[in-house]
Amino acid sequence: MPDELSMQQLAEDLKKAGSPWEMDPTTSMAQLSEDERRQRLGFTPPPGEMQFEEAVALNEAQKAQPPAIKAIAAPASYDLRNVGGKNYTTPVRNQGGCGSCVAFGVAAVLETRIKRGRNDPSLDVDLSEAHLFYCHAKEEGRNCSNGWWPDNALKKSKERGVTFEEHFQYTAGDQNCALQSGWQDDLALPTGHTRLGNTTDIKQWIATKGSVTGCFIVYQDFFSYRSGVYRHVSGDAAGGHCIEILGYNDAGGYWICKNSWGENWGENGYFRIAYGQCQIETWAGPFGVNSVSLRTWARNARVNGLWTNRNDLNAWVHFSGIGWRSVSRTNATVQHTMLTELIGAKAVNRRVDALEVDRQIQQVYVI
Repeated sequence: MPDELSMQQLAEDLKKAGSPWEMDPTTSMAQLSEDERRQRLGFTPPPGEMQFEEAVALNEAQKAQPPAIKAIAAPASYDLRNVGGKNYTTPVRNQGGCGSCVAFGVAAVLETRIKRGRNDPSLDVDLSEAHLFYCHAKEEGRNCSNGWWPDNALKKSKERGVTFEEHFQYTAGDQNCALQSGWQDDLALPTGHTRLGNTTDIKQWIATKGSVTGCFIVYQDFFSYRSGVYRHVSGDAAGGHCIEILGYNDAGGYWICKNSWGENWGENGYFRIAYGQCQIETWAGPFGVNSVSLRTWARNARVNGLWTNRNDLNAWVHFSGIGWRSVSRTNATVQHTMLTELIGAKAVNRRVDALEVDRQIQQVYVI
């Protein structure tokens, strides 16, 4: 393991480089020991993927070749935290002292894709990183020490789904798979994922569909990042790390990313990184999620209104605090039966439990 990077050396190297970003020796990461910092990484390349040493060597060889910015159909800048004043992302999390970054990066991408796909920035969705890491990854022999990779995390999510945080709350440190009863009632199931082969594809995906996974080389200076556009200026390579890429800016030449080290690091938990830095556009992806099927129960919901017309299978129910949802379109008999139950519940002011799958009510139980 290399020696810890001197803050004085970093300050000098930043000044020599023209101060492209600001350091802060008081961030939560900078205050940790070198070993503790590395525990907060966690991307381990799978067989067939470019390995860490190869990525570092390639990055060093490409230092003198800044990427050219090509004109594309997508906007010159985009930030999923502000799309016409709407924020489609979810809050910054903290993975703590465990190499579970892949679970956090993938969960963040799924959450953003759900909100963006439904054009609903107010949708409350908080997926369980613990389910991803302590259940799905653990089945493959992965743990806090040996990390994981996004491709398998997304495959497992498609096969098994990812439940909500309330059914398995995250605690840093290797855990048993301890899902609470009823976790199957609330699931996010991605339909598939796409590997994005170049910078143009990444930008177009972000501007039209949602965020993408990003894995990159973390150098020692990155731990002390506070603000600005990061580029490696000092220190050795510490390991691989995965995050969510949620925006970009061609004028500034950078990606906008959400990290999983809490809000007392970087720009309130976010960071900007220059195009072409640390293999972020090419290493283990990036991956975009095609779409996400969301299955969830509305518990103790009040029926405010019902609407239909003469068209077949065109009935809607309005729940307090949820809004309008279509009633099952499986067939006319199922829909009529469900409407009868909903009309009865509204008439006597009784609440219901309703199963919603992709904004369509599939089951109703009058309480």
